[in-house]
Amino acid sequence: MDDATVEAVGKVTEALEATERARGHLYSFHQMTGRSDLLLGEAVELLREAGHAEDAELLESEILGRNVIPGHWTFQIVEGYDSHYYKPFTRLEERVRDRLTGGLKHLYEAEMKEARRTHGHPAHTARPDTARPGNARTGTARPGTAPPGA
Repeated sequence: MDDATVEAVGKVTEALEATERARGHLYSFHQMTGRSDLLLGEAVELLREAGHAEDAELLESEILGRNVIPGHWTFQIVEGYDSHYYKPFTRLEERVRDRLTGGLKHLYEAEMKEARRTHGHPAHTARPDTARPGNARTGTARPGTAPPGA
């Protein structure tokens, strides 16, 4: 496979990875906004109990349960993003990758790893199934001992 194809398909996958991160932030927004609404509900009750019914009513009627954009709670934004943008993008990225690279992922990174690794070093093996036991820094560990952090 030629370098230009590897680079182009890699860029499509990189764009999808950026979309994955954006989607994660969208889910964080969804959860944080939901948490905010629940906390506000608690605050409204505490204001009532403290004798501030007018303020409690104002917050309850104007903010509690309010749409974050017209007609939408955050779950509807997430669902719209997933169905309208994220799922079509993931399908097309996979289609392009299947057609042009036989479905292989991260070819650019695999080429970079091969170019940068130290051949023969036990912590620089080509694939996980070729890993040798031992300390990742020195490649040595006493028999029967686990490497640090294991």
